[in-house]
Amino acid sequence: MAHISFEESIKLLNELQVKNRTKKVGLEESLGYVLADDIVAKHNNPTFPTSSMDGYAIKHSDIEKEIKIIGKNPAGSFEFDTLQDGEAIKTFTGSFIPNGADTLVPIENVEVNGDILKVITKVNKGFSIREVGEDFKENEVIIKKGTKITFAEIGVMASLNIPIVEVIDKAKVAVIATGSEILDLGESGEFAQIHSSNNYTLSALSKFMGFDTTNIGLVRDDKEEIKTKMINALEVNDIVVTTGGVSVGDFDFVKEIAGEFEVIFHGVNIKPGQWIMIAKVGNKYIISLPGFPYSSFVTFLLYVLPLANKMSGFKQLSTIKAKLRDDFKKVNPKTQFVAVNISYENGEFIVDIRDKKAGSSGILTNLINNYALMKLDVGFYELPKGSEVDVIIYNKEFF
Repeated sequence: MAHISFEESIKLLNELQVKNRTKKVGLEESLGYVLADDIVAKHNNPTFPTSSMDGYAIKHSDIEKEIKIIGKNPAGSFEFDTLQDGEAIKTFTGSFIPNGADTLVPIENVEVNGDILKVITKVNKGFSIREVGEDFKENEVIIKKGTKITFAEIGVMASLNIPIVEVIDKAKVAVIATGSEILDLGESGEFAQIHSSNNYTLSALSKFMGFDTTNIGLVRDDKEEIKTKMINALEVNDIVVTTGGVSVGDFDFVKEIAGEFEVIFHGVNIKPGQWIMIAKVGNKYIISLPGFPYSSFVTFLLYVLPLANKMSGFKQLSTIKAKLRDDFKKVNPKTQFVAVNISYENGEFIVDIRDKKAGSSGILTNLINNYALMKLDVGFYELPKGSEVDVIIYNKEFF
């Protein structure tokens, strides 16, 4: 099977249809989900003119006079709802402003003798009064559907007395590592065997990106056992991610199993990860990644993440422009993705590969403290220092 171009693979990926599931969750549990419906204000906030600090409510026309204090309105009570000429009412942060008052004079601006108030430092009319609807107005769309819920949205919804929120359910992702050469944590084996990192790396990456993730673990090179694990995982997950078994080896059973379903593509002209394979099973997907750690990481970002984001209502990763700190020579003809150091200097993004190890797609340590991938188009070429390149930032901790 001839490999398709990276651009064609992304076109096919973007054409895949998904149906967003919605569910209702408690307000505090909604953190990290995406809103399924607009949040509309059912009332004004504040509902009445309100004090934004401790002081005295007065009529500004009385500010030059001695004013009589007739009482006080603690926050949460409204004993004195009307103020006449020549009167003042002591108010506190969050207190309602009585009818007739148009100015709040801070405590530190006045002198009080008994029940007589004198303003010693004047303020403008309307000072420190929150008008009706200052924060939001009745029937105003406060938060639009499609918004990812953070602490701010939770706070606003709490102020609107919304205990239950309808959200788009997060994609359910399962990760399976295949291969008789791999061992699980704590296992010991033959000299030629290695400890699996893929299922742990990708499960952690999937969780980091916000998805409901299950690390199913390891499966040896047994076709029936692999198929059973994949089918069982599909019953409760939207995307089943496998690593290994998609190349052209004698024991690459994953490609045979996934090939029994609707194959979207198998083989893309990219480095690393050329044997990436996507198959559709009803409204679910098997995405089979190469076994090398760096290859599986890159192809997860390029192919699993966009599909899971679409299912969850999340925004897709964006590609930015950056400049090379050093000369760069591209020695592979395929579309290539390179782990790079990135920084923001003098108003522009700068990337380099200093201290990155060169070698095979098995180098996982290049991802430590890494935030970005540089995308290089097909061909052999040299890029001089200062050249502009495309960069995918995948780690939000960079900003």
